[in-house]
Amino acid sequence: MRTRQGTHGGGRVHAMESAAETTDVVVDMGAKTTRRNYYAKTCPNVEALVRGAVTQKLQETFNAAPGTLRLFFHDCFVRAGGPSYPVELGRLDGKVGTRAVVKHSLPGAGFSLDQLNKLFAANGLTQTDMIALSGGHTIGVTHCDKFVRRLYTFKGARPQYSPPMNLAFLRQMRGTCPLNYSPATVAMLDAVTPNRFDNGYYQTLQQQKGLLSSDQVLFADRRSRATVNHFASNQTAFFDAFVAAMAKLGRIGVKTAGSDAEIRRVCTKVN
Repeated sequence: MRTRQGTHGGGRVHAMESAAETTDVVVDMGAKTTRRNYYAKTCPNVEALVRGAVTQKLQETFNAAPGTLRLFFHDCFVRAGGPSYPVELGRLDGKVGTRAVVKHSLPGAGFSLDQLNKLFAANGLTQTDMIALSGGHTIGVTHCDKFVRRLYTFKGARPQYSPPMNLAFLRQMRGTCPLNYSPATVAMLDAVTPNRFDNGYYQTLQQQKGLLSSDQVLFADRRSRATVNHFASNQTAFFDAFVAAMAKLGRIGVKTAGSDAEIRRVCTKVN
């Protein structure tokens, strides 16, 4: 999925399964209601554990906290108004993981449509899948360094194509990210409805208010504009496409058995 983090996207949803299996927590994705004591028997300390982890991250830097909320990922989407779907379980952790591998597997903030399509196609995903997954940017934030070159012209910098940006929005973003911006400063990816998982992201692209170049290019390029317009006018179509693309995304590189797979006791390192 197209996230980066500060910009965190739904493609990480399946990572929560490792923690769930390790603590013997089973999430009933088909349940229509939740209750406070849902994990009373399977993981009685779950609330204290999550609270402690989130509090620590919140004290360090507020925008790091969402990355620790794997347990509540689906609740986050549902409460924000997004679609729900049954997650296919059984995925194990790999024994090799490096930043270099991850870096080359994620789209850059300045990617063109051709670059986006090539990356997603390599994983069996279509252009429509890519545009639907990009809609995950309807919630979340990103750091100034990911889009500052859309705001200013830097002397000596290598020329980089940047789709048009709404002038009023440009001025607003320059206020958020001045030339001497703080590395910790973030901006909402969807400034219109940042707390709602809806099709507002596509509507911002129509208004040339896409923050990342790789977002705005979806509307700027005629080859993808029709899909953006379709999702902007039909939220149900976006939700359906998003669910289908997420299911396909979850099947990429699956490890279910063998010497190169395991359930990690600590997410950041192999057993």
